[in-house]
Amino acid sequence: MSAELPQGPGAKRDLSGDGIALVASHGEAAQAAAAMLRRRYLFAEEREAKIIVALGGDGFMLHTLHQMLDGGEARPVFGMNRGTVGFLMNEWRLDRLAERVAGAKAVRIAPLTMRAETVHGDEWTHAAINEVSLLRETRQAAKIEVMVNGRVALPELVADGVLVATPAGSTAYNYSAKGPILPLSAPLLTLTPIAPFRPRRWTGAILPDEARVCFRVLEPADRLVSAVADQFEVRDVKQVEISLDRSRSLTLLFDPEQALDERIAAEQFAA
Repeated sequence: MSAELPQGPGAKRDLSGDGIALVASHGEAAQAAAAMLRRRYLFAEEREAKIIVALGGDGFMLHTLHQMLDGGEARPVFGMNRGTVGFLMNEWRLDRLAERVAGAKAVRIAPLTMRAETVHGDEWTHAAINEVSLLRETRQAAKIEVMVNGRVALPELVADGVLVATPAGSTAYNYSAKGPILPLSAPLLTLTPIAPFRPRRWTGAILPDEARVCFRVLEPADRLVSAVADQFEVRDVKQVEISLDRSRSLTLLFDPEQALDERIAAEQFAA
């Protein structure tokens, strides 16, 4: 555990022995909170950290996690909301940080892997913690063939787009697109159309998380479509493959009374 509470004016509580590092977004609120924490605590260097405390919103949390997926060391992250929505974050508080981190509930999440091929022959691979979405680039609706595990499930979806979301991401863009909320522990993915025109009554599907989903863009040269893995966009795609990668799971830390699984369950009853 960390050192005892500091004695005397100006003394800091040392969290570096616990390997707790601090990172913050560039937002004004996050930077102000980071300054307050650094006046109160002594943190480890990020490269030596065992646990990361992240200040910002959900976008910054995704950024922090993606840095780990893109070659950094995967370490548990305890977020505090100094952004906008903060669904993936804990409540901001200055006091008792070491105790909160020590008593936090660990939640493990696995990312999706997106493999996209463009009409120009370029290939891109990127991870997505929340969702992979396909979106039309022009005024024309996208036409997309949907395949699941190598079989054509839907020969032609005419829509603004379509997405695949993890349980952790099911309350984000997926929910705005009227997709279902998935319990965090459920071994499932949601497949959700975005503003579908045809088939009009198709509202999507819930798939086992070992499913392999492939979207093939029909008329890709005329009806341009982009693919977005969280915040990473590939334009002019003609085919996108999506699967869950359990080998790269990440750990989020939550105050027990604010655990992510309980928040996701509560969202099903939100007005």
